[in-house]
Amino acid sequence: MSELLRIGILTISDRASKGIYEDRGGPAIHAYFEQTLTSPWEPVARIIPDEQELIEKTLMELCDMEDCCLVVTTGGTGPAPRDVTPEATEAVCHKMMPGFGELMRVVSLKNVPTAILSRQTAGIRGSTLIVNLPGKPSAITECLDAVMPAIPYCIDLLDGPRMTTDEARIKAFRPKSS
Repeated sequence: MSELLRIGILTISDRASKGIYEDRGGPAIHAYFEQTLTSPWEPVARIIPDEQELIEKTLMELCDMEDCCLVVTTGGTGPAPRDVTPEATEAVCHKMMPGFGELMRVVSLKNVPTAILSRQTAGIRGSTLIVNLPGKPSAITECLDAVMPAIPYCIDLLDGPRMTTDEARIKAFRPKSS
């Protein structure tokens, strides 16, 4: 039997955390993994406001205490003053993985010229990969489609549980030797 994957799904939004606005990002991430993963997994979901200290604390909790091998955030990646998700991610990570953000912006630029305003990034905290996504559900799917082929192998390299995908949907890349 496969080891259960725990995936943190962190929505960062002042309005969604207060119930003023329906969280659409977190459910879009959940639905994406439901459609894409074939390995057993469970979500560990949180909705919090755009407060850097709280984002950092929640990321650390999901990585260190909840034992998530992957944490995916949505929201707080733009240029607005309260958009501080990338700063919080950088503050808690030991290694940054800039290729994730670079690829997500390239893919998004094919559809919207404002993708250059997005500051999503990714990093490693201990044995957890943290990936920042935009808040719009269609952009979430587009960005995850771009980076998902590399995520299972990254989790392997961090000695995490084996993540498998529905190859008809997304083919995970692993070198022949792994």
